[in-house]
Amino acid sequence: MKTTIAIIGAGPGLGLASARCFGAEGFNVALLSRTQEHVDALAAELADAGIPARGYTADVRDHESLNTALARAAEELGPVEILQFSPVPSKEYLRPVLESTREELRSALEFSALGAAAAMNAVLPGMRALGRGTALFVNGSSAIRPNHNYAGTSAAFAAESAYAQMLHDALAPEGIHVAQLIIPLGIGGGDPAHEPAALAGTLWRIYSEGEDFRTFVTPLS
Repeated sequence: MKTTIAIIGAGPGLGLASARCFGAEGFNVALLSRTQEHVDALAAELADAGIPARGYTADVRDHESLNTALARAAEELGPVEILQFSPVPSKEYLRPVLESTREELRSALEFSALGAAAAMNAVLPGMRALGRGTALFVNGSSAIRPNHNYAGTSAAFAAESAYAQMLHDALAPEGIHVAQLIIPLGIGGGDPAHEPAALAGTLWRIYSEGEDFRTFVTPLS
């Protein structure tokens, strides 16, 4: 039985690169984003490469839409064995702390930490039924080194990071691996290690090795 990688926050960069990488290894691909037309175009591109893929509409701040999309993906493509949680934060989460409102911070936490929890809660029963699974959380360096110039992501990524670490410790005895990839310099930018295809390869290595919790693309300066 083929299983599925569900990519939350699928886009033409890392999301598509991960889909190509894992799809080439035999996984079906579920692409989740807020725009159906967007993920349908990505799915068509993957289909042209011989990778079974479908797009689903979901908003990480709308937990019911996440539940529905992930349930449909499991039904139509096969059980979700791998969850990649890598939605791109809104620009409003990248404001200095003294300019950030309570509502902006609440929204950032709902986007990252609570969205991650909703996604994990949706796929965990299926992973347990399989007897295996991997959850890959992708964050910037502010997840472990807060930056007052980026208050929303610093607060939200730190909460997401703590949640993922606790999942790692709690689920390891069940054969379910939870891991975090820290991308210090962002995606792209000229550093070969930060290009989407290279990052997808790193995620595949994390999946394949299935041991450590946190991996850095490059060391923090």
